[in-house]
Amino acid sequence: MILNVIGGMILKDFTVIGLGIMYLLLFTPFGYLCWFRPAYKAFRSDSSFNFMVFFFIFFIQFVITVIQTIGIPGSGTIGIITALSTFKNSAWSIISGIIALIIACGFGFAATADLILISKIHRMYRSTGASLAKAQQEFTTQVLGNQYVRNAATNIATEAVQSQFNQNQNNARY
Repeated sequence: MILNVIGGMILKDFTVIGLGIMYLLLFTPFGYLCWFRPAYKAFRSDSSFNFMVFFFIFFIQFVITVIQTIGIPGSGTIGIITALSTFKNSAWSIISGIIALIIACGFGFAATADLILISKIHRMYRSTGASLAKAQQEFTTQVLGNQYVRNAATNIATEAVQSQFNQNQNNARY
């Protein structure tokens, strides 16, 4: 992502610079919180639910990386489309086009690495005997076993019934 911002500076594309900085500041900590932490917890406690969270989040990251590799204009990343549109007749545009193409190849490499990583972790997941049914069972046990979730559900249900009852009393039919 840092190379993407630097490439935006070289190309003088302020959309790439601004969105690239935003992506850098958001995706770095969210990568840790959203996929590294569930993967760590899944391996530590052999949790099917955490594996499912990891697979869902990491698949979304893979799709985002593929979109970044494509480089749709205005998306804030230097991908293949942006790199190829940079090439013109001048020497500077050819140099900046080569730099942009290197950045696009970096995104492509990251997408390939994401695919390899998710397939390796999926193989490990399948070798543990875990399944979607086990993940659903863990989710149900954890959610229903949580006192705060039960209290929140009870409060919501109570308020819904009370508001319905009050509405019926206000609109009494004779």
